[in-house]
Amino acid sequence: MYAIVEIAGQQFKVEKDQRLFVHRLEDKEGAKITFDKVLLIDNDGKVNVGAPVVAGASVTAKVLEHLKGDKVLVFKKKRRKGYQKENGHRQYLTQIKIEAISEKGAAKKAETKTEVSEEAAPVKKAAAPKAKKETKTEE
Repeated sequence: MYAIVEIAGQQFKVEKDQRLFVHRLEDKEGAKITFDKVLLIDNDGKVNVGAPVVAGASVTAKVLEHLKGDKVLVFKKKRRKGYQKENGHRQYLTQIKIEAISEKGAAKKAETKTEVSEEAAPVKKAAAPKAKKETKTEE
């Protein structure tokens, strides 16, 4: 069983007990987190594709550690001009371990969100047409 889930703005294909590095999350080490933006679930050949997300599906993970990625050097040079520029970057990362993938885990949450949004949705009024400016013509 695997799922495609959106974590910190990126999409990952995850399986149970998989460890992966994602962009830095604000949760503390050892904390359990749940991702509700599940885009696809494959359960032994039975594929469930969301539009845009699978309703009620969730992925549970545990934060293992916060760390920095490898240094990436960016070097720019223009020949015969004396121009050289070097820049380095290290990405802040979080290592997580996928603990569970559930298809119907957060169904109640999704229902309550839709009910609240329908009730609290403001009624849009049609905008009044703007009056045209009258131009004065000389006679």
